[in-house]
Amino acid sequence: MSYTAPVKDMLFNMQHLANIEQIAQIPGFEDAGLDTAQAVLEECAKFTEGVLAPLNFEGDKNPSSWKDGVVTATPGFKDAFRQLTEGGWQGLQHPANFGGQGLPKTIGAACMEMLNSANMSFALCPLLTDGAIEALLTAGSDELKALYLEKLISGQWTGTMNLTEPQAGSDLALVRTKADPQPDGTYKIFGTKIFITWGEHDMAENIVHLVLARVAGAPEGVKGISLFVVPKFLVNQDGSLGARNDAHCVSIEHKLGIKASPTAVLQFGDGTAASIADSAGPGAVGYLVGQENRGLEYMFIMMNAARFGVGIQGIAIAERAYQKAVGYAKDRVQSRPVDGSINASAAIIHHPDVRRMLMTMRATTEGCRAMAAVAAAAYDAAHHHPDADTRKQNATYYEFMVPLVKGYSTEMSQEVTSLGVQVHGGMGFIEETGAAQYYRDAKILTIYEGTTAIQANDLVGRKTARDGGQTAKGIAAQIEKTEGELLASGTPAAKAVARRLAAARQAFLDVVDFVAGGAKASPNAVFAGSVPYLMLAGNLVAGWQLARSLLVAEALLPKGQDEAFLRAKITTAQFYAEHILVKAPGLRDSIVEGAGSVTDLALESF
Repeated sequence: MSYTAPVKDMLFNMQHLANIEQIAQIPGFEDAGLDTAQAVLEECAKFTEGVLAPLNFEGDKNPSSWKDGVVTATPGFKDAFRQLTEGGWQGLQHPANFGGQGLPKTIGAACMEMLNSANMSFALCPLLTDGAIEALLTAGSDELKALYLEKLISGQWTGTMNLTEPQAGSDLALVRTKADPQPDGTYKIFGTKIFITWGEHDMAENIVHLVLARVAGAPEGVKGISLFVVPKFLVNQDGSLGARNDAHCVSIEHKLGIKASPTAVLQFGDGTAASIADSAGPGAVGYLVGQENRGLEYMFIMMNAARFGVGIQGIAIAERAYQKAVGYAKDRVQSRPVDGSINASAAIIHHPDVRRMLMTMRATTEGCRAMAAVAAAAYDAAHHHPDADTRKQNATYYEFMVPLVKGYSTEMSQEVTSLGVQVHGGMGFIEETGAAQYYRDAKILTIYEGTTAIQANDLVGRKTARDGGQTAKGIAAQIEKTEGELLASGTPAAKAVARRLAAARQAFLDVVDFVAGGAKASPNAVFAGSVPYLMLAGNLVAGWQLARSLLVAEALLPKGQDEAFLRAKITTAQFYAEHILVKAPGLRDSIVEGAGSVTDLALESF
């Protein structure tokens, strides 16, 4: 088996950290308690382990291909996608009234991790469709919802996000794609979009592009951007497919990783042959989502869903790399152990530095998984809890967590997949072992849906400076309560974790004061440390969740539960505190005291 889903760890997080039984008390989620979660996760594990994971290496060797505007997915992908849709996995956390299963994000996030661990290139397709569904649910007209949502939620059609243009990367104020209003209420779309994940393929019968464009006369900058549904095939009023739209794929990119996922260059409105352009002239037919000039606002609904999803991808690829490294370390025989415990060459897992690398991989992955599970639970409460104050509190918490889940988990995946190569030694540098693929696949995660710096700018500006650090300080107060519980426990492991957690929390508070107080007065000084602040915050919150895990494990041990699992959880939490959380005070010093040296060098000296 190339991948084993960590179902036990996921259920532990759901039950004890994310409190899934509380979520199951929210109206609409009554059937979504722990028993349901276990049944869904076990079924998802069978699908991902048995169907998707074996295709991962194949996708790297035989990527999606483009010829004459047609993109053909890796052999085996189309059949796997059929099984994904037949299993109802696309609609897992989407509303039942459009054909979804209506399960909470807390369960959906765990399944998303499995899909991405098994085959990240493949999983990107349903991830982007999720974003399109979210945007239409929030801003689409009743007519658009009726025509598109059921087919997207079933997986019969897939969705894309079309933001980036050759001259407009993260700066969407520079978007030039234009939308010309037509007498029938539609728009004709003209422009080029690049880096469109699964923008063209042969796995589904239609692709629904959500496209940012400018209507003639719209204000300059981001305030003049609108959002449009531009389907590959037009959709008739009865839901059947009509003519081919004037939109086509002119090429796909050749990439460092995620090679099986086609990254398309899409051309809208240049008179594609055998399309509606033959009869109606050039211009892709588009349908306005919501109101004109509010496109960026709607696109950020997709973007936030996708940012959380990309954080999950970081956890997923780290888990896969960890499993691969552990398997190799147990099999590879080389050198005698330094303590003389074995009088012959032994498996490398006996060597202390290999253990250190494996523990780093394990602890960071488990910490980020726990952080994401708690964030997902906050999302569920923010969107569905009957009490308005509870919704508001959870929404604030979730919004603070999104840049941490996205930024910290993906940066973490760079280190973990790199360590995975290192554990393999020279064999890690050889493509046939598969370790290098995880390293290459992981790199995109810190870049797309907003680079780590963009997540950090969001954390500094919208999430910290805007409210004077109040949300951040509220989280720190909760962490301090956990420190008290650790000290009350009194075990050596709990006390060790409490000491490191307190030091990291204090470092975090110092930075929050620095950021909140200086964002306007000294923006260069604050933003010079924005990514280190994000890394400090992510490190702290992941460590906090592992500290909570330690307390739960200590409480469960005397009850005769799974002793090996619980003891491993305690050891992993202590390792995280002593080897990873200890970096927080150093980051604090760099941020608060080291800003000048970031910006002082004369530009001509670079």
